[in-house]
Order: sequence, then structure tokens, then C-alpha cells
Amino acid sequence: MAQILAPTSQWQMRITKSSTTASPMTAKMWSSLLLKQNKRGPTKNSAKFRVLAVKSEGYTINRLEGLLNLDLTPFTDRIIAEYIWIGGSGVDVRSKSRTISKPVEHPSELPKWNYDGSSTGQAPGEDSEVILYPQAIFKDPFRGGNNILVICDAYTPQGEPIPTNKRARAAEIFANQKVIDEIPWYGIEQEYTLLQTDVKWPLGWPVGGYPGPQGPYYCGAGADKSFGRDISDAHYKACLYAGINISGTNGEVMPGQWEYQVGPSVGIEAGDHIWASRYILERITEQAGVVLTLDPKPIEGDWNGAGCHTNYSTKSMREEGGFEVIKKAILNLSLRHTDHISAYGEGNERRLTGKHETASINTFSWGVANRGCSIRVGRETEKQGKGYLEDRRPASNMDPYIVTSLLAETTLLWEPTLEAEALAAQKLALNV
Repeated sequence: MAQILAPTSQWQMRITKSSTTASPMTAKMWSSLLLKQNKRGPTKNSAKFRVLAVKSEGYTINRLEGLLNLDLTPFTDRIIAEYIWIGGSGVDVRSKSRTISKPVEHPSELPKWNYDGSSTGQAPGEDSEVILYPQAIFKDPFRGGNNILVICDAYTPQGEPIPTNKRARAAEIFANQKVIDEIPWYGIEQEYTLLQTDVKWPLGWPVGGYPGPQGPYYCGAGADKSFGRDISDAHYKACLYAGINISGTNGEVMPGQWEYQVGPSVGIEAGDHIWASRYILERITEQAGVVLTLDPKPIEGDWNGAGCHTNYSTKSMREEGGFEVIKKAILNLSLRHTDHISAYGEGNERRLTGKHETASINTFSWGVANRGCSIRVGRETEKQGKGYLEDRRPASNMDPYIVTSLLAETTLLWEPTLEAEALAAQKLALNV
């Protein structure tokens, strides 16, 4: 799966003939180390990495590759768990590994852990311990076998969620019986941009220059239209392997920009799956030597920004007469527009300009099949009288825990005054 990616430079060990400090391993020594592994035939590990080491004699042998792809299952019950959490910026993902005595099936079987919060901007140096609570498990596409990725949230030693832990509040909302009864579904469209490593300029763009105008790149094919497809495909397969509910992917309007979709997911699961998919994408771009950015407007000018459109429905919306429920939800969303905008991602004002398939950040609007609105309703939903709505306001760097829980809170738990409701309905031409 990862063989299509070039090895990163830090994994290429180059030893010159004049080196006196290094004692390179001969091919015979390497073979003896992996003898038991090779006798078993091909490993069951689906994750493959190409890592090359250059011998002093001048020819190359795979050196780290064999170790990275070792199948541990015949030799030990122990597994590697990669604990993942959200860093101090609210967008960065951090992780570290630990050995677990045996395979696990549920996060409750995993121990809590801690990390130095002063090094991630999440705690002061004099009281830096932050505790990780395992919350969701995914198969590890990088190590394979029984190894796992673990999505965690972060707490103080006293058990209080730290300020950047948005999952805890989301879990409270999704635990409300009114929300549970409505079985909220989410389909999240995560856009991202790939950048060249040294110049931080979009992949495929001439350094310091610009490609041709937008038009041929969206879902395009060809060396002059599609930049980064191997990364997108590798990510797609890795997410499927991990158990992430990824449902599709495509090239975006701006060259060097891509999108993948996760869902339908229920409740808190939507946030867990997006964060796990982001972590996997960061790891794949790391291997490819490409920089990932979730900036909502990475290039100023006549270029599309990057969003995280969130499709949303409840049980009542999906049943007969659901279009009326959708319109009531839109009305509530209009009355809390400012609250949502403030929580939908940093730098979103550079993206929501009313241009490039966006609505103005200052004005709430809705429409059927209109991608220039805050909330879009599909033609099929209008035709069938039931379905879902699409919130087009979230930025690509939004926190999915915040966005998903806020949609549920505003449409299921929050009640406006009758006066405010009537005024909003008249303004939006909603006959609720």
C-alpha cells in the first residue's frame, strides 16, 4: 500500500568507503537475522515500506525495510499501540507508542497514559503531566498485524478535560437521550492541500509561479492536471484497512488540493474517524516528503479555499415529512449563525467571501442545490420530501467534535423564542 511512495531522505543511510565509525551489515549477516521470517514466506503484514540503505561497495540493499515489515504475531502476543491526541493548536496531531501485553478489542482494555503537556502548549512546565484516555481503536496500516492506532482525549491528573479536549463536551451532547433517539448521521467532506516541502507552495505548481486557471483540475486526470494522486490513493486504502468509514475521494478545484469523505457516521464516531484519518494522512505525507496543510485559504487570489462541508441528518429528517424538520433545523441554524461561525475553524474569514462556491461569512443563507449558500439542500431531498442538509460553512481545519456536536445541539436541544423564530422564518422565506 505504501510502496508507491518514495522513501524519505532520513531513511536513506549512506555510508562512504572512508567511514570508520560505521560497520555496515553484510548481506549474509542481514539474511541470518531475518532467516526465521523469510522461512515463513510472505508476511501477513499489509503495510509495506520501501527504505533503502547504500552499502559502502556502492550497491543498494533493503536494510530497514525488512525490520519495518516484520510480522511479530508468530513470535509474541504483545502489540504496539500508537496513542494519538490533539495538540495545543487544536489542529496538530501528536502520538507516541507503547507495548501492550496482548491484542485488545475495545479501548476500555487499554491503560491510561500521560505526556508532557508543556511541550505541546497544553500545560505549564511546573505542572506538565496530562493524562490520555483511550477512546477509539483502529487497525494500524503502518505496522500491520494486531497493532493498533488509539484515538485519545486529554485530561488533567484530577480528571478534568483540558481546554483543547473538545471530545468530552461532544460526548456529553451525544449522550443526551433526545440526541440518541434521533440517531444523528454525519458525512464529512475533508479537503486538504499538498505543499512542496522546501518552498511551501502547492504540489505541481511551478515554484514562485502559478498554473493555468481553475477548470481542468477538479476530478481531472493527467500529469498536467492531477498532482498527488498516489498520496490520495494510499490514504484511501490505509483508511479502509484501519476500519475508518471512508466513502470516497476526488481531486479538487484548485490543483494540488484533494478531498475525501468520511461517513455516514453516527454521533461521536464521526469525530473519531476524521481525526484518525487526518493522522494517517499526516503519516503518509511524511513518508512521501510532502507537506499537508488544512489552511482554509492556502493561496490568496482567484483560487478555491479548503472546507470541511458537513452533511447532517436525523431520524426525523430521514422519515416521511422530513423536509419540514430540515427547514426547522435551518431556521435554528440561522439564529445561531454567529455561534457556529466562531467555532468552525481559524482563518475561515479568508475563505467565506461569497466567492469560489462559498457564502459570505457575515450572512446566513440557504438554498436548494446552491453551493453559494451557508446551508445547501439537495434536489433529491426536495423531491422526496426527506433527506439531509449540508452545512458548507466549516473550514478544512475545523474540529469535527465541535462541528458535529454543535449541529446536534442547535437542531435538537436548543429552542429559540417564538418571536425570534417567527422573524427568522419570514426573513429566510421558510414556511415552518
